[in-house]
Amino acid sequence: MYITSGTSALLRRASQSSGKRAFSSLSRKPVTPSPSPSCGGSVGQQNLRSLSYLSAAARWSHGVGWNSPTSLAAQIRIASSASDSLLHRKIATMASENAFKGIFTSLPKPGGGEFGKFYSLPALNDPRIDKLPYSIRILLESAIRNCDGFQVKKEDVEKIIDWEKTAPKQVEIPFKPARVLLQDFTGVPAVVDLACMRDAMNKLGSDSDKINPLVPVDLVIDHSVQVDVARSENAVQANMELEFKRNRERFAFLKWGSNAFQNMLVVPPGSGIVHQVNLEYLGRVVFNTDGVLYPDSVVGTDSHTTMIDGLGVAGWGVGGIEAEAAMLGQPMSMVLPGVVGFKLSGKLRDGVTATDLVLTVTQMLRKHGVVGKFVEFYGTGVGKISLADRATIANMSPEYGATMGFFPVDHVTLQYLKLTGRSDETVEMIEAYLRANNMFIDYSEPEQERAYSSYLQLDLADVEPCISGPKRPHDRVPLKEMKADWHSCLDSKVGFKGFDVPKEAQEKVAAFSFHGQPAELKHGSVVIAAITSCTNTSNPSVMLGAALVAKKACELGLKVKPWIKTSLAPGSGVVTKYLEKSGLLEYLNQQGFNIVGYGCTTCIGNSGELDESVGVAISENDIVAAAVLSGNRNFEGRVHPLTRANYLASPPLVVAYALAGTVDIDFEKEPIGVGKGGRQVYFRDIWPSTQEVAEAVQSSVLPDMFKSTYESITKGNPMWNQLVVPNDKLYSWDPTSTYIHEPPYFKNMTMDPPGPHGVKDAYCILNFGDSITTDHISPAGSINKDSPAAKYLMERGVERKDFNSYGSRRGNDEIMARGTFANIRLVNKLLKGEVGPKTVHIPTGEKLYVFDAAMKYKSAGQDTIILAGAEYGSGSSRDWAAKGPMLLGVKAVIAKSFERIHRSNLVGMGIVPLCFKAGEDADTLGLTGHERYTIDLPSKISDIRPGQDITVRTDTGKQFTCTVRFDTEVELAYFNNGGILPYVIRQLITQ
Repeated sequence: MYITSGTSALLRRASQSSGKRAFSSLSRKPVTPSPSPSCGGSVGQQNLRSLSYLSAAARWSHGVGWNSPTSLAAQIRIASSASDSLLHRKIATMASENAFKGIFTSLPKPGGGEFGKFYSLPALNDPRIDKLPYSIRILLESAIRNCDGFQVKKEDVEKIIDWEKTAPKQVEIPFKPARVLLQDFTGVPAVVDLACMRDAMNKLGSDSDKINPLVPVDLVIDHSVQVDVARSENAVQANMELEFKRNRERFAFLKWGSNAFQNMLVVPPGSGIVHQVNLEYLGRVVFNTDGVLYPDSVVGTDSHTTMIDGLGVAGWGVGGIEAEAAMLGQPMSMVLPGVVGFKLSGKLRDGVTATDLVLTVTQMLRKHGVVGKFVEFYGTGVGKISLADRATIANMSPEYGATMGFFPVDHVTLQYLKLTGRSDETVEMIEAYLRANNMFIDYSEPEQERAYSSYLQLDLADVEPCISGPKRPHDRVPLKEMKADWHSCLDSKVGFKGFDVPKEAQEKVAAFSFHGQPAELKHGSVVIAAITSCTNTSNPSVMLGAALVAKKACELGLKVKPWIKTSLAPGSGVVTKYLEKSGLLEYLNQQGFNIVGYGCTTCIGNSGELDESVGVAISENDIVAAAVLSGNRNFEGRVHPLTRANYLASPPLVVAYALAGTVDIDFEKEPIGVGKGGRQVYFRDIWPSTQEVAEAVQSSVLPDMFKSTYESITKGNPMWNQLVVPNDKLYSWDPTSTYIHEPPYFKNMTMDPPGPHGVKDAYCILNFGDSITTDHISPAGSINKDSPAAKYLMERGVERKDFNSYGSRRGNDEIMARGTFANIRLVNKLLKGEVGPKTVHIPTGEKLYVFDAAMKYKSAGQDTIILAGAEYGSGSSRDWAAKGPMLLGVKAVIAKSFERIHRSNLVGMGIVPLCFKAGEDADTLGLTGHERYTIDLPSKISDIRPGQDITVRTDTGKQFTCTVRFDTEVELAYFNNGGILPYVIRQLITQ
């Protein structure tokens, strides 16, 4: 059993509990409709949310009878006195307001009657539409349905229809997603912002009820559970008890939000991972709202929202502040993207997994360059890969840099919808609508030509087993080259592929005692092996593949070493059901891969503490220890502070590396271990064939498992149900709380926008190289005991064991400001080689924590800027990576390039993003970061254009030209208002 300190009492209590998982009675309060200039589906959505919900069973997003073919609103109308004629009058009114009312038509049912009405793309009779990528057709339908001449104009529709010509010109379009998806790390600050916006509306003398989501919002609590207890039958219950103990205040706040805000649903802890729940349950594919049919689309405050693209639902990650604007009815302003056509042919070879495929695709697309673009997969090979495999590829869109990795709906999608418990009539409606609107692809028919911005191709037969690491998801290593690559990493200087371990130290052995048992670690020793993350736990083939590896290893007499922290964290209860059905769960348990919880765990850094003896052995001997996980991110410092090497691998490979105990192995030539009778056991002896895996999936993954899992979601989680929260519409802020704190964004706000700001004589607070991630900027993991955040907590009586993580404290701006740039692996050029969360305060030369230096600049009234290299802000769609720098006083970031979501977040918080000209950066311009910087921006917003060039001058006499990265006119409006949230407040008050 793997138990960290302080958990034994909880474990004893957990062993006495039933271990049953239940879910709370959930409700989504309806929105009272208000007059709106928009039409089509958006009015229909408001009407839906103005209706009363009937029963506990009606409270989930899919409505009464969660797999029902009709919309919840339709069922409520049947049960109520509302007449059909009223509904038809509503639809007629909507259509009459729409410039495209002429193509608003009925979708008949084969046996008579109609599924509903829809805006027909074929009825436009425009040959350009036939060549549009499927993903662009979804944007087109949304623009047509929401075309009101105000938020969405006919000119916007024409831009999308003319995509082939307009996309290269970076034209701007509005987009109104059908729904918004949140997880708790990003959801808490979103609800904090909404609560704070209500206060601001109140203070400005307006109606605080205007701050309410106007589209369905689902928040799944999945980011809080940590692997405190592992290798135990009672780990799930023990970890959940600790999760509630640490996060009771956060959870109560979210429960308050679900009551205070209309149309918001909060799914309690222990239910699963947000993206797997979205895939298996929340995804509608086609909405039927008040008899209006339209494609499902979603934006989420987690970058891996893209997983739903595998289901043919257009979805991607946005910053929390952008999502909040979408919730409040604001159209999202976006650049009409280019679309990369990725053709798949052939089929995967025996023994090759979906994870091997996605790591190969990730590397190819990174090399091609797809930032800000959609990727659309097509070709005969697509029809040969499962829906779960498609979801795995779509999930890692952020890792290859695309906005979406989209798979249009086909027969495989329909089969998956039936497998996961959607009713036959629902699936019939989905197919009928998508075929009628030319959004369905049939691989049995001749393929129609579509236009793409650029093209890539992959023969699936060329994919080989691989892993990625040791520090970036797109650094793929073929399995057969892993041993050589590992030794190259030991030799190479410190970097993405280097640890700079001297030759004489590379064979070092750190011997230690693990609970009385002799143990040893070497460079490359595996200390964490985690089957984790929505990327893979949603895929039955790799999960059952991992279980088959465990079974074969048990039968051959292999055993994972006890000091390796092993864990299994499924993305939904369905996984547990099919592992139990297969009879394979016991073998995972025997190898230490006991289920530890239903959440993200190790993938987001919630790996829990290593055993103290292991931690000491690593630290005292400077061992480059390894983690192997089936996750999607392996940036330095993310998985665990003590694992410098972190490799992404398929679940079966996670088990194989755990058995080997090291990444320093050639699986083709070296034995994994010694089994029964002293026999050497090789990788090939434990690796299952594709046929074996397919048979396990066929016999073990059943529709009833999905139905029973998601029907139980309304029954109630006892711990969640015991949380008592007030019913007030305005939140009562507790100034002593270290979890939920009123942020200062709207203090002294007036109705007059502050206007644009330049930067004068600013100091450089940080000088970075390439690939600074949002994990570097705003870490989600543990709070270091010596950090400014730790000092803040201790001053308020919080003991170190109760620090929790930065991610769990995102509702408190005081802690998050102190946690900004607090990553222990931060490389700041001002420190001249020293690694850590500090910087040099230029006026005094003092070396200080970044927060302390920032406060020193602010108290002196001095602006600050950041210098950076390429891909600044890559990684998670973390709005605190923009909020934090804003609170530190950062006015501008000058970089070679920005990650898409992070650049948008900076604009949303009023920070100016600037790009060096091609071929230039801080080094080529001779900038050291010790200069003072003046950025000349016009004082009138009307004088600033998206993408214009501006001059940056330094006090040393140097000057250079940068491109200001306000990409749309709407972003300029945000900047003029001091950020997106003040803009929304002023808009709502004046409407």
